[in-house]
This record gives sequence, C-alpha cells and structure tokens, in this order.
Amino acid sequence: MEMVSDNIDDQIRQVFENLKSVCEASGGNLNDIVKLNVFLTDLINFSKVNEIMAGYFDEPYPARAAVGVKELPRAALVEMDAIMVIS
Repeated sequence: MEMVSDNIDDQIRQVFENLKSVCEASGGNLNDIVKLNVFLTDLINFSKVNEIMAGYFDEPYPARAAVGVKELPRAALVEMDAIMVIS
C-alpha cells in the first residue's frame, strides 16, 4: 500500500502492472480490457500514459478516457480503472 515512486512514469507502469495482475487473476489479460479510464493530476501526462501503454497492450487499444483531477489518494499522480470482457 505504498507508492512505488513519485515519478509519473514509474507510477504509470505500476498501475498497468496492477491491472495486469487483476486481469490474470480473473482469467484474462490486459487485451481483454475494452474501456480504460485514466485519472491524472496533470493531463499533460496523458501522452506518457499512451506511450507506456503501447508496451502493455496489443492494438487495437481499448477505448480510453482521461480525467483531470485535483488530487488522488496517497498523493498518487495517476490512477486507472477498467472494464474487461472475457469471452
């Protein structure tokens, strides 16, 4: 329950690793995600999310929405939630 780092790139990677673990525990993988919501304390970092995301997902990428928020728990810089469909 601690932040991996105060670096946005590290936090983005950790969020994707966490999502990956949840997907795999549910019998799926990241490519089963159809909708991804990204919450950022600074929307300028959305391009970094897209860049790092390319290393975790195969195309076509899931639909995404970026939401700018004032703050996140534990002073995080990024948080995500996703909808996954397993067929």
